[in-house]
Amino acid sequence: MTTRTRKSGGRIAFVGAGPGDPGLLTRRAHDALADADQVVYDRGVPESLLAAIRAEAKEDAQFSPAEGAPGDVAKVLLSAAKSGLSAVHLVAGDPFGHDSVVKEVQAVARTAVQFEVVPGVGQAAGVATYAGVPLPGVRSVADIDDIAALDFDALASAAARGSFAVAVDAGDLATVRDGLIAAGVEAGTPVGVTGDGTGETQYTTTSTVDSFVAAALGFTGRVVLTVGANVAHRDKLSWWENRPLYGWKVLVPRTKEQAGAMSARLRAYGAIPCEVPTIAVEPPRTPAQMERAVKGLVDGRYAWVVFTSVNAVRAVWEKFGEHGLDARHFGGVKIACIGEATAEAVRAFGIQPELIPAGEQSSEGLLAEFSPHDEILDPVGRVLLPRADIATETLAAGLIERGWEVDDVTAYRTVRAAPPPAEIRDAIKSGGFDAVLFTSSSTVRNLVGIAGKPHARTVVAVIGPKTAETATEFGLRVDVQPQHASVPDLVEALAEYAVELREKLAAMPAKQRRGSKVQGPTALRFR
Repeated sequence: MTTRTRKSGGRIAFVGAGPGDPGLLTRRAHDALADADQVVYDRGVPESLLAAIRAEAKEDAQFSPAEGAPGDVAKVLLSAAKSGLSAVHLVAGDPFGHDSVVKEVQAVARTAVQFEVVPGVGQAAGVATYAGVPLPGVRSVADIDDIAALDFDALASAAARGSFAVAVDAGDLATVRDGLIAAGVEAGTPVGVTGDGTGETQYTTTSTVDSFVAAALGFTGRVVLTVGANVAHRDKLSWWENRPLYGWKVLVPRTKEQAGAMSARLRAYGAIPCEVPTIAVEPPRTPAQMERAVKGLVDGRYAWVVFTSVNAVRAVWEKFGEHGLDARHFGGVKIACIGEATAEAVRAFGIQPELIPAGEQSSEGLLAEFSPHDEILDPVGRVLLPRADIATETLAAGLIERGWEVDDVTAYRTVRAAPPPAEIRDAIKSGGFDAVLFTSSSTVRNLVGIAGKPHARTVVAVIGPKTAETATEFGLRVDVQPQHASVPDLVEALAEYAVELREKLAAMPAKQRRGSKVQGPTALRFR
């Protein structure tokens, strides 16, 4: 049972969540949320943002939706603060962009409870920027809760002088259209309507004042209207929706610990990653081998340690930690890594590897650059090779051929993970994913084993030649393979493929596009 720690004096923070993208939270907002005991949030705050906040909040922090009139919400916040807790009202956009929140702040200000108001990027202004519509000079930007409070004459004036942006509920679009026309805004004035602003599925449709309601059919929740001549700049300035992998659902068959960096890179290119662990990493059944290996490292038994995976690095350092050892006990031992990802894991422990293949990052690439044993230059002729229990013998055999003695040690075991949920299995087999990224032969084998073979229209990207061979053996068509076997290069190669695909489709006649076998979000945008 969790025991809540009471503070000597509670406080209240009204925090602006911004337009929805978690990356737009200010540092001050992040700190207030991380310190909160109770968070009351508005319905306009996206679930994706709430999930990101919950992941970094206190373990016992309470989250609840804001309900009732401003006075009711204020009472909830004050009750928490008077109990010595830190309470936050999380508001979409900027707190002072909402009349109801202003009334809450006024109610709290009449008491002795300490409070602060943390600004956030307004929904209308933030989404307009993400949609590629500049609002320079004289402009009107508003986040509207009550459509009756909208000043259509002011908006008409702003439209005549330039452009404006306003955030409203999708259900109020017809009222906005009628109000703009009644205020004298020309029917042919350009309009952009953006749904899920700054989110993974943000989508903007462009039309005119007299037709934007029909163009936005199907939009729900909060939307942002951008009205005026600057909407035409979207063709060149729409950066968020024009990222190479925007809207692509990408399957990442890796353990959760390993998938983070890949998923972050995919999101930077606009993709929506779905992490599906295909293997689970477990300690070796008998630890004796690793115990002897660690003792040998400390005693100077080895000239080299060769790491072939991030998991191997972690396994050795965990064993070091059990014995109270650290990086200093690697003194005199050289380290070779099969690739950059593994090298980064080694560097994280304060050690710079001596050897990383400059060419192909594989067993063969490492062997091509590994010097043969020289009895004069290398008085210690033994190599430690900590690996998975299912690793191939290529590397060990090659080192022995070069005159080295090799201690091939099982540092960890890889076992097949449990099957993913039924909906993910169905999406894999039916083409619900636009691409899948394989980082090893085992990810291919295990994904097919636990979830089935990806659909033929799914783009298959592999990290290197061995993985490509395995994918081909399983009947998969390999579409993407980077020159260098690394996660950054793999994601970059997929992004380049998407750009080439988009250019190819754009060059096709409309009829040919409709008949094209090319699939994915890029193809759909041209149909």
